[in-house]
Amino acid sequence: MSQTDIFHYPPELFDLLVNCIPLLNKSKKGVILFFKGAGIQDDLLKDLQHRVDFDKDNINKYEITRTILTRINIKSDKYLRERRELLKRITEFESFTNCWENDRMKAKGFVSEIRSIVNVKDSFTRMNQEREAERKRKSEDYTKKVEEIKKRNIKLDKIKDEFYSLFAEKNPQTRGKKLEVVLNDLFTVNKVLIRDAFHRSGEEGDGIIEQIDGVIEIDNQIYLVEMKWHKNPIGNQDIFAHLGRIYHRSQAHGIYISTSGYTPSGLNAAKDALTGNALLVLFDLQEFVKLLENKDELKPYLRKKIQKAIIDKEPFWKP
Repeated sequence: MSQTDIFHYPPELFDLLVNCIPLLNKSKKGVILFFKGAGIQDDLLKDLQHRVDFDKDNINKYEITRTILTRINIKSDKYLRERRELLKRITEFESFTNCWENDRMKAKGFVSEIRSIVNVKDSFTRMNQEREAERKRKSEDYTKKVEEIKKRNIKLDKIKDEFYSLFAEKNPQTRGKKLEVVLNDLFTVNKVLIRDAFHRSGEEGDGIIEQIDGVIEIDNQIYLVEMKWHKNPIGNQDIFAHLGRIYHRSQAHGIYISTSGYTPSGLNAAKDALTGNALLVLFDLQEFVKLLENKDELKPYLRKKIQKAIIDKEPFWKP
């Protein structure tokens, strides 16, 4: 039901108006003036005005009312304003002193009934408007979400291309640096990266004393990220080195990403760290290959890995 349809008088409302308006006005001229006051144009009233002026015995207030209402009650926007104004004037009618005394109670009854119908229809209008607004909001939200997914997929495709290009890189140092960039880009797209690779320098002459490949945040917890593209699996010495960075930061945890897997001693070092309240979650590169291929969300995957490490003490769990 559109707003236009609400003000196209249905039969029950039309009949009430035909019976009500003549009671609100004592004379035929009063009926004409009532319609003029509601903004009804002269060209719709001219012939009726002429009959009232020159042949009033052959026309009555009800005929005038029905004729005018029929003319404006077309199902279009042309007389929408007039239909609305006419209803407004009737539903807000308060003074019945201008009615014939015998018509006052009947007029009040018709006005009351018209108010009830209009109020019900207005309620339907508001409900439908609210439904339409909600539908529009949902449609806009859906369109926005689709657009966001499209943009995310474009970014992920670019990251995937850059990621696969690493396998053609012959220089290990260059390849390692590019890996940091690619994975940090992946963290950024998934809205978990809060800082990419950085280093800390010591006193003058000490040079770089600490290198951090990235920092991410999951559920208000900070994780220091270490990424290694080595030929051999990561052993306990490399794990201990990253644990040292974690131990020196209050409330920090760690993530280790290896392209070559882990030795048994490396896995044990990560497990043992859990007993010392140091959380270190281990990844291999194949996990990120799968995430990129499927365009999966990273956060849920990270949460599963973290939960498995904490609850089952499996820092290198893979689904």
